[in-house]
Amino acid sequence: MIPIRDNVYRHRLPVVTLLLIAVNVVVFIYQISLGTDIDDFIGTYAAVPAELQNALRAPITGAHVFLTLITSLFLHGGLLHLSGNMIYLWVFGSSVESRFGHLRFLSFYIVTGIIATLAHFFFHIDSTTPLIGASGAIAGVLGAYFLLYPRARIQVVLPLFILFPIFNIPALVFLGGWFLIQIWSGWTALYYETSTGIAWWAHAGGFAAGAVMLIFFLPKQRY
Repeated sequence: MIPIRDNVYRHRLPVVTLLLIAVNVVVFIYQISLGTDIDDFIGTYAAVPAELQNALRAPITGAHVFLTLITSLFLHGGLLHLSGNMIYLWVFGSSVESRFGHLRFLSFYIVTGIIATLAHFFFHIDSTTPLIGASGAIAGVLGAYFLLYPRARIQVVLPLFILFPIFNIPALVFLGGWFLIQIWSGWTALYYETSTGIAWWAHAGGFAAGAVMLIFFLPKQRY
């Protein structure tokens, strides 16, 4: 199911959401322009758990590795990867940004993205596979949305070959189901020692971080 829009009223133009989408698109265009040099680019700016582990042991000499906790959030493995993430960011990020304000939302996005990457690191500490994608940070946005707008309605499209039915789902069901799928898939991958190339624990960790960090980032109501 692909989310299209929600029914939340936004009283702010989602400037940061649009900026984040633009940055991700520009970086992706740059990636594909590199040709055969793309592997070196990914290797430099992606988050690699094994490298992070070494950096923690020698934080001074490995300081540059910690920057990949942020740079990895703006890299993508393909057009489908990018498109899916940006759709979710637009649908849910716009509403969360409207509630948070621009600078709070940007800070929230980066912080939850970092926590999501660290969650992946915790479960795959010795992995040498690069972690890339905005999905961890976007999962943080989903976690915040889940608590901010549980009664919202999400309009989704279900691709069925030549048919594309559109219907509405409560945010509580859509996002709650999404989170449970990440947890289940993460545990299944660990138990059977399989890899699908999807960072399930970055998604789950980001979602949980977004729900918790909401306490610190949500502006206080004025009466």
